[in-house]
Parts: sequence; structure tokens; C-alpha cells
Amino acid sequence: MPSLHIRRAGRLDCTQMAELLNEIIALGGTTAMTRPVTGEALSGWMQRDPRAIWHVAEDEGGEILGFQYVEPHAGLGAEVAQIATFARVGRTGLGIGSRLFEATAQAARAEGYAWINAEIRADNASGLTYYQSRGFEDWGRIEGKRIAEDLVVDKVLKRYDLG
Repeated sequence: MPSLHIRRAGRLDCTQMAELLNEIIALGGTTAMTRPVTGEALSGWMQRDPRAIWHVAEDEGGEILGFQYVEPHAGLGAEVAQIATFARVGRTGLGIGSRLFEATAQAARAEGYAWINAEIRADNASGLTYYQSRGFEDWGRIEGKRIAEDLVVDKVLKRYDLG
């Protein structure tokens, strides 16, 4: 397993994070995102809410191997954080997600969130397994969510209580 360093993400990380995310988007089937993103767009996302918390996992050479963020959920109230997690293609199973979630959960508690919501595509077996293994529990489902003009998916809702 490579040496991992987990830290808060910053604007200078956005280009690498966008490259990582675009690789995942290009493969299809795991993220609800269907169009490439830019580093500038990610920088904007980081700044859209002061309670957003972003972390990166990087190797000893500074290559970003994954990132995770939470931000207030628009529809469930200020005490609920919405989570997103991304690991570099071909680098899953190395503890990246586990280490990121340890940092995210601790920071989310400190920020005053009560629980974390995850919305995972129902056809994303690895994503469902990841969140289940972190202790997230099913609490709902969204049927027939249109995520692109020609793509409709179901989503599984999972929650992690921070208390």
C-alpha cells in the first residue's frame, strides 16, 4: 500500500482533482456526473458554501489519489451533509476511501453536522459497497432520476449518523 497523506484540499489541488474526476466520468457508470469538469469549476464548488469540507489523499510524490467532500444538503436541512467520494481509476482498494472518510467524519462532526447523506447510483456496486463498509445505512431510494438527457438511473440513499 502506498504511503497516503490526507489533508484539506485547496484551490491549487483543483486541476489534479478535475483530471481524476474526468477520468471517472469518461468511464461512466459510477458517478451521476456525465460531463467533464474543469479545475476552475471545482474551485467554485469548493467556495459555494462556507461549511463545505474538502479533503484529498495524496501519495508521497504529491499525486492526488482521491478526494472527498461534504457540504450542506440543500433539501434536508443545515444539519445534514451531502457527501461525494472519488478515487483515481485503478487505485481503488488501497485504503484511500477509508482514510478520507476518517478525516471527513471528524471534520463534519466538528462543523456541527448531525448526519451524512450519500446518494449512490443503484448500478454502482463499488460505491454501494464503499458506503456500506463505512457504516452507512439505507434510508431511501430515488427512482428514475434523470442525470443526463439520455440517462435515467435509480439512486440508493444511505445515511451515516455522526452522533
